[in-house]
Amino acid sequence: MMKHAEDQQYSSLEVEAETSNSKGKTPIMETPFIGKVAREAGHDAGRGGAAVSRGIGIIDFVTRLITLAALLAATIAMGTTNQTLPFFTQFFQFQARYYDLPTFTYFVIANAIAATYVVLSMPFSIVTIVRPLAKAPRLVLITLDAIAATLTTSAAAAAAAIVYLAHKGNTNTNWVAICQQFGNFCQRSSGAVVGSFIAAALFMLLVILSAVSLKTH
Repeated sequence: MMKHAEDQQYSSLEVEAETSNSKGKTPIMETPFIGKVAREAGHDAGRGGAAVSRGIGIIDFVTRLITLAALLAATIAMGTTNQTLPFFTQFFQFQARYYDLPTFTYFVIANAIAATYVVLSMPFSIVTIVRPLAKAPRLVLITLDAIAATLTTSAAAAAAAIVYLAHKGNTNTNWVAICQQFGNFCQRSSGAVVGSFIAAALFMLLVILSAVSLKTH
């Protein structure tokens, strides 16, 4: 009888020890399951970031097309600005041409350079659509877009000062307003300045888009 009681006591102690050990251990199948969930979450996040970057790339490409149109319009409008007053003889004429003013010449050259850059940047913009998670094209675009924005803004601001003087004049320096006589010249140059400012604003938008895309990577 005593031996039977001791066997039961030993058996109960072994069951309690096994129970306590099983409570302190983590099931073997939990670790692979958690790893699988983590990998799936990472893949979902990557797909979401790629979709956002691809959408930004499409907006970037469309914005570049609009920027190119604004730059070409500004360059052509200023580059073809030429007016001659009709009430003088061919030997004595008053004529207003854009290349008579160095500021307008700089305006045409700067906007032409910016338009050329936009054309050359199109392949990089397409790459950001095909490979939305690629960082190198975005870094190139954000740097060159910032330079183009600075160039376009400086040209537009300088030309705007001349256009303002053409419209208002300056009595302190005896600069007379010429827009009453050269109305077509002032109208075309004013439109060119507006188009250049629009292009500068679009370049700034492109910089913001590239920064947002890089942040989502």
